[in-house]
Amino acid sequence: MSITDKRLLKGARARETALRRAVDIASLDGLDDVSFGRLATDTGMSKAGIQTLFRSKEVLQLATIDYAREMFIDEVIRPAREAAPGVDRLRSLIEHWIDYAKTPLFEGGCFRVANIARFDSKPGTIRDALLRNQQEWLDTIGKELRNAVASHEIAELDIDLAVFQIDSVLCAANTALRLGDEDVIAKVRRTVENLLNTA
Repeated sequence: MSITDKRLLKGARARETALRRAVDIASLDGLDDVSFGRLATDTGMSKAGIQTLFRSKEVLQLATIDYAREMFIDEVIRPAREAAPGVDRLRSLIEHWIDYAKTPLFEGGCFRVANIARFDSKPGTIRDALLRNQQEWLDTIGKELRNAVASHEIAELDIDLAVFQIDSVLCAANTALRLGDEDVIAKVRRTVENLLNTA
C-alpha cells in the first residue's frame, strides 16, 4: 500500500470516528453542539485534525446529517425492502423503526426528531437538509400505502393524512421511549393496524 493510500485510509477512519460521535452528540444535544472542540474532547482527536477534515462547522453539521441518514437507511429502510411492497413492507418499516428507536441507534433516540424542531424556524442549509430527510421518510411511508391501495390490500384512503398520522405516532413514541415508557410500542403497532383495518 502506498503512502498516499495509507493517508487516505487514515483520513477515512478519522472521518468515520468523528461522524459516529457527532450523530450521538446531535441526537442528545442538537446539531448546534456538534463542533470541532466538542468532537476533539470526546474522541481524543486533535481539533485541528477535525477541522482539516470538515473545513467549517456547517460542513461538519451537514456531514453529520448525511451520516445519520445513511445509518437510518441501513437500519430501517434497507431491511424492510425484503418484504413485499404494500402492507407487508409498511409493517416491516414500522418494526425496524421500533428497533431503531428502542435500541436506540443514536444515544439520544431518533436523530430526526431530536433536530428538526430546533431548525424548523431557522432557514438555511441545515434546515433544508433535515427537511429533505424528513420528506424522504414520509415519501417512503406514503409509497407503501399507495402500493397497498393499488394491490387492493386496503381500501382507498387519504394517503397524506395517513402518513401524517403514522409519523406523528412515531415521533410521539420516540419521546415516550426516551422517558422509559416501553408500553408505547404496543400503541404504535395498534395505531398502524387500526389505520390499515379502517382503510
